[in-house]
Amino acid sequence: MSQTHPHESDLTILPKSGEAILLTGSSGVVGSALAPLLQAQGYRVLRAVRRAPKSPEEVRWQPLVPAGQIPEEELRAFENLHAVIHLAGENIAGGRWNAARKKRIRESRETATANLSELLLKLESPPKHFISASAIGGYDQKLSQPQTEETPFIGGFLGEVCSGWENASQPLEEAGIRRALLRIGLVLTPRGGVLQKLLPIFKAFLGGPISSGRQWMSWIDLDDLLQIILRVLRDDQLSGPINCTAPGAVRNEDFTTILASKLGRPVAPRVPALALNTLYGEMGQALVVDGARVVPQKLLEAGFSFRQPDLPSCLRNQLA
Repeated sequence: MSQTHPHESDLTILPKSGEAILLTGSSGVVGSALAPLLQAQGYRVLRAVRRAPKSPEEVRWQPLVPAGQIPEEELRAFENLHAVIHLAGENIAGGRWNAARKKRIRESRETATANLSELLLKLESPPKHFISASAIGGYDQKLSQPQTEETPFIGGFLGEVCSGWENASQPLEEAGIRRALLRIGLVLTPRGGVLQKLLPIFKAFLGGPISSGRQWMSWIDLDDLLQIILRVLRDDQLSGPINCTAPGAVRNEDFTTILASKLGRPVAPRVPALALNTLYGEMGQALVVDGARVVPQKLLEAGFSFRQPDLPSCLRNQLA
């Protein structure tokens, strides 16, 4: 017997007063916008911090320390959580991927998630829900056909990182905790990420297509992503991998044309792949020259309503 998802209007019931949500990565672009939204919805947000807590709304979390080495008083702070929303991770676009940076990227996702999962399983009262960031970088970035949650991740550095990241929390699911894996696309907001980096380039009349311009850009409006996280938090039937991308993925040349038009700028000459590879090496190839066309199949089947389903509406919203 197939299950039906609740309609969005059925999910507007406010949580029980003060249900506690632990949020990792609360200072990031998504986390810093999500925390006040959760609070406005009636949740009590506990921010995971790596230093000594400065308020009752902070919990010390040592991501690279195994759970067996965490002091008992620190462990107790994780008791009686309604859910964990795990967004922490090293900035994957923070610089060239040398051996040291790759190690930090892996540890911040795989090791930290495995340690957090182990910690939660040691609790007397573990959370009911575990919602973790993942990324669309695990999909084949050279295929032009649409990729859904059913599409397997591939090898290579990004594929291995994304697979390891998701697999690290598998013990939670085996213990009966609902686990949702948010495979997040390019988050569009002027407050961070790719759009923040592109705006000054385009405003300076330098924004042009990259390489062939035919690579796909699977993006998500920040406000839609926040609504997706709220929906996943409340909808028990949404679990496993969930593609967090808008239905309106575009090719890089179309993204360039639409953004330039929005800013009243002409499209500059294309940037050759060789220049990016010279500047950024493997990272430039993986994050900018390649790109997957990712479809949010689970969200569409669940009846999620995207407020900004296409790029022009997203840019109007974010650059208003």
